[in-house]
Amino acid sequence: MKQLTVLGGGSWGTALAMALAPRFSKVRQWVFETDLAARMQASRENDVFLPGFKLPMNLTVHTKLADAVVGADVVLGVTPSHHLRRVYQQAKPLLNEQMILVSATKGIENVTLFRMSEVIFEVTGYKAAVLSGPSFAKEVAKGEPTACVIASEYPGLARAVQSAFSTPSFRLYANNDPIGTEIGGALKNVMAIASGVCHGLGFGSNTSAALITRGLAEMTRLAVSLGGQHQTLSGLAGVGDLVLTTTGGLSRNRSLGIELAKGRALEDIISSTKMVAEGVETTRAGRDLARKQGVETPITNMMYSVLFEGKPPKMAIRELMERSLKTE
Repeated sequence: MKQLTVLGGGSWGTALAMALAPRFSKVRQWVFETDLAARMQASRENDVFLPGFKLPMNLTVHTKLADAVVGADVVLGVTPSHHLRRVYQQAKPLLNEQMILVSATKGIENVTLFRMSEVIFEVTGYKAAVLSGPSFAKEVAKGEPTACVIASEYPGLARAVQSAFSTPSFRLYANNDPIGTEIGGALKNVMAIASGVCHGLGFGSNTSAALITRGLAEMTRLAVSLGGQHQTLSGLAGVGDLVLTTTGGLSRNRSLGIELAKGRALEDIISSTKMVAEGVETTRAGRDLARKQGVETPITNMMYSVLFEGKPPKMAIRELMERSLKTE
């Protein structure tokens, strides 16, 4: 495989383009913001989303989808979830069955309640492999050892991407469960917001351990109800990503939760940064999907009340603790 196309100019898309550049002779990155793309191409740095890291020499930056996509062997989608459908609608005429599609976007589409790979398939007619797992963009860009999952119901597709993407510092494990992989990657962001709320309220390790454990149970119930595999949520795409995002200082969703606990309004927090906290919209979609499936998701429901119904964070945590007693 000679050419990799990365759709998305955020921190994760840029970090993946950097990490995978040694595996391809050409890397083309599509960036929506024209001014950012021009600066990236000129200065060799993404000064908005990943400052301080030089882009590889074999990476070129484009604002026209055709310039980025035509001729690609692999198309790696890393756009925010709420823009994904639009981007693939525009890219569809440029795709063909010889291209390998990979989705690294974590989220659930509102209204349709589709996973990201389902949106891609509905729009393009092509199946995409799913890349997920515990991976902060800055650490990937630094070349720190990172392990992720590449998932597809077609073993040959997963193995092909595994072989193409794996480097000495970026290791991929293949599985055949895109459902569990995507649900884990999406809902862990909701749990990260809840974790940030707990941290912002001054709660300690006991609370954090309880949240992570019960959050994992919640994620697993929903994934299994959709046909996902229990063991997937016990691996990198589940508990691995959950632990990283609920405890790591680089988690933007956890940071958002901390700010909520301080009493800041959601709109104020979102408007103060260009970074996308996927957990906000995933909370809405995750709650709706769980209701559709008849699955109990108390943490997601409570975060919905905090984010969209004005419930005070401290009251939300107390109500979680005062729910009727259960067996584990």
